Amino acid sequence: MPDIILPGPAGRIEVRYQRQKAPNAPMALVLHPHPQFGGTMNNPLVYDLFHMYHRLGCTTVRFNFRGVGRSQGSFDSGSGELSDAAAVLDWMNTLYPNPSFVWVCGISFGAWIGMQLLMRRPEITGFVSIAPPASMYDFAFLAPCPASGIMIHGTKDQVVPEADVLKLVERLRAQRGIKIDYHKIEGANHFFDKHEADVVEAVEEYVTRRMNDPNPGR
Repeated sequence: MPDIILPGPAGRIEVRYQRQKAPNAPMALVLHPHPQFGGTMNNPLVYDLFHMYHRLGCTTVRFNFRGVGRSQGSFDSGSGELSDAAAVLDWMNTLYPNPSFVWVCGISFGAWIGMQLLMRRPEITGFVSIAPPASMYDFAFLAPCPASGIMIHGTKDQVVPEADVLKLVERLRAQRGIKIDYHKIEGANHFFDKHEADVVEAVEEYVTRRMNDPNPGR
């Protein structure tokens, strides 16, 4: 698992990736939770999803947002973190210019960044948003949402009420040309403590189905 340093908009970015040999292998970028609340690329769920995507045949990347680990800079309330994610995706595209599928997968704060990245990067084919912070950040920029995806939330989330996520899901489902799946993890809190395996199982089922669809669409 190569541990590398990339040049980024705020200095170096600490990255780990696992590659596939096939030149057109799908790619997945996994984004960690909020840096100011302990979120790093070594978060257990980030780690598990990183390996799950690789097991499914994806060249997979995770990295530390600015100010986390060996990544330089300081927390920038989302704007800079979005630039970090875009820089890492640029690097992925340079190494692997013709992927068969491109995933962005984010957890909490990372889900918010991932959805913004989705709006700016047409090469992204599908998204996975886990515990999207719909009660904390404005997701109105998803108008229209350019790709299909899945949102996953815990029924015992005390940080982001499930009702707010359901409103976001319903708003996106009203848009034409995309399909939004929603999966509840019964009994899970915002951090999915003791429910990490349930999340990975749900994501794996969805990602496998999408990548096996001969017409995945957007």
